[in-house]
Amino acid sequence: MTDTSDGAFRRKHLLGLEELSREEVENILDTAKSFREVIGRQVKKVPSLRGVTICNAFFEPSTRTRLSFELAEKRLSGDVINFSASGSSVSKGETLKDTIRNIEAMAVDMVVLRHGASGAPHYVAEHVDACVINAGDGFHEHPTQGLLDIYTMRAHKGKLDGLRVAIVGDVAHSRVARSNIWGLKKFDADITLVGPQTLMPREIERMGVRVTHLLDEALEACDVVVVLRLQLERMESGFLPSIREYARTFGLERRHIVKNPNLLVMHPGPINRGVEMEAAVADGPESVILEQVANGVAVRMAVCFLTWRANGIEMAAALPGA
Repeated sequence: MTDTSDGAFRRKHLLGLEELSREEVENILDTAKSFREVIGRQVKKVPSLRGVTICNAFFEPSTRTRLSFELAEKRLSGDVINFSASGSSVSKGETLKDTIRNIEAMAVDMVVLRHGASGAPHYVAEHVDACVINAGDGFHEHPTQGLLDIYTMRAHKGKLDGLRVAIVGDVAHSRVARSNIWGLKKFDADITLVGPQTLMPREIERMGVRVTHLLDEALEACDVVVVLRLQLERMESGFLPSIREYARTFGLERRHIVKNPNLLVMHPGPINRGVEMEAAVADGPESVILEQVANGVAVRMAVCFLTWRANGIEMAAALPGA
């Protein structure tokens, strides 16, 4: 078992936030803060991953996460290759294990994996020597999105302990929601989930959260609201009576902001404008959605750097006489 009693990040892989300690999360956030300053300079590169080869293996579509990881890796001077399932040997029946092991055989040191199956990064980590970073797996977790959300909250609110956070929308299909909950609970945040019953996982309260179906009530005494995308592509019929009804009941509007002017508005993207929130809210002064994207580069730089450094420590410890 990895010893993290001193808060140092010594994990070869980042597979989820559930397994991390509070101190490890803080370590990542503090490292990301340093890298956030780096990417604000005229020369935005550091040599931290020079000579390290990283493969971004995406088996699902992505814009923000894929580009953010690629930019983060290049800012760290890593050698980057990109893989997408479409047009690859996956279409010929090649298994996930064989695909990744063939990629690793090309002397790849780190794999950033997005996959539609929950647990896919854990499975891959068991079968390769490379570092593995979870870029989103099924309905399970999206740890770097959770970290960048938490980083943004801390930057604006000055603390995480006791922060009152509402997560609104399609919780059932959201790996982002789960990573946010696991990460925020390390700091005893007060979390309320809001959405229709059909989009709320059964027994989700066991994660230490409250559930309500009343948006106005949840936002009255709230510091941060994270609005989730309505993932229609993952739904079968019967989840919602209509998109219009969902927007009317759970869509974030200007009137909610007027009632709570200190509310911080977040969204992992992409936004369905007019459904999950009004355009006036998405583009309003309380919205930090584009800042989340910018922070994502720094957070992913921190994750890549810390996992690779941990891999070096692990290899050194395995040497004879260590």
